[in-house]
Amino acid sequence: MRTIDVNEAIDNNPFGRFQWLVVALCALLLIVDGYDVFVAGTVLPTLIAEWGLSKPQAGALQAWALFGMMFGALFFGPLADRIGRKKGIAISFLLFTVSTLLAGFANSPEQFKIFRFFAGLGCGGLMPNAVALMNEYAPKRLRGTMVAIMFSGYSVGGMVAAGLGIGIIPQFGWKPMFFVAALPLLLLPIILWKLPESLGFLIRQGKQEKAKQIYAKLAPALALGASDRLVFSEAKGASASIAELFRHQRALRTLMLWTAFFCCLLLVYLLSSWLPKVLQEAGYAEKASLLSLFSLNFGGMAGAIVGGRLGDRFGLPKVVVGFFVAATASIALIGLNPSAGILFLMVFVAGATTIGTQILLYASVAQLYNLSVRSTGLGWASGVGRIGAIVGPTLGGVLLAKEFPLQQNFLIFSIPAAVAALAMLVFAVSNARSSAVARLATA
Repeated sequence: MRTIDVNEAIDNNPFGRFQWLVVALCALLLIVDGYDVFVAGTVLPTLIAEWGLSKPQAGALQAWALFGMMFGALFFGPLADRIGRKKGIAISFLLFTVSTLLAGFANSPEQFKIFRFFAGLGCGGLMPNAVALMNEYAPKRLRGTMVAIMFSGYSVGGMVAAGLGIGIIPQFGWKPMFFVAALPLLLLPIILWKLPESLGFLIRQGKQEKAKQIYAKLAPALALGASDRLVFSEAKGASASIAELFRHQRALRTLMLWTAFFCCLLLVYLLSSWLPKVLQEAGYAEKASLLSLFSLNFGGMAGAIVGGRLGDRFGLPKVVVGFFVAATASIALIGLNPSAGILFLMVFVAGATTIGTQILLYASVAQLYNLSVRSTGLGWASGVGRIGAIVGPTLGGVLLAKEFPLQQNFLIFSIPAAVAALAMLVFAVSNARSSAVARLATA
């Protein structure tokens, strides 16, 4: 009889075909998630014109999906710690795809709000569970990179929304942008068939045979005997409660991550909701304003992949601090009303250092907490971030209604990035101290 530590085996073995399948499936899920999030920004100018909305009303309309995301993250994260990642992901995916499709049938702001709220519930639940699952199947040496590659699907979804918006909205209006959500429903049977359950969850539930079937795909060269027993080094831990997030000298780091999440998601949803409309009012053509959303998401994808690789090499906290500093500068410079080429470059950098940094923050949270509370940690960090996401579009609507000069608006928009940079600097220092104490304790 052998006792095999699954966590240790994943860390010590090559990253194989089965793990690439997990990356691909989670990335597909997040492409759909990203489309759902960014489609709202592409249709916002059209909704304002069709329904006669003021800018504060339009900002509040966007906030309903974000309210849903907040509650979805807080509910589905802890739920998946109890029912399994795969079930949590499947329920979330079905909820937001069906709700997004139904939003295309809305004939009033009130109907639109309801459908967007339920779509937000699903989006908020999917993200932390996909990150937790990918984090578990990736070896520690590649964890930041693999989570970032997977999460780049979120930015691809945003680019798809912007690209389709350029072709569809001027000719067919906004409704077909939501009808497109029917297509991803075809993915659900594939997800249920091919996406593996969390090994740690199966082991904690005593489902050794199911865990062995998955482990055989991870390490096909190792034949498991009937008497062999799989264990997960983090399988026995504290219950999935919020109080556990503040124990073991993690209180300051948890609070700093929550601050960074709040500011980062405020920026992501502020820019994704209002950037096309603001640029149209600043004199840029409609096509150029929608291309800016494409550039924002292309930057997000590049920032996530490059940031994940740099994070594996130099440590995620240092990279995140640097990214937030760059975000502060690039967002402020957008307000100078530059030429189209410089504008797209600054928007690209802003996307890389906000959307991309959001992905790095998820990876940072996943690395801070052990398996037993990882989805809870991700869910709460995401939930607190969703408060910032709600504030972002609403604040943007209020500020733009005041008709401040363009430069002043973007200077105000850059403040959350500076606050997040400071929070992550505190996190990095605290993290370094905790690591030093742990090394001394084991020396």
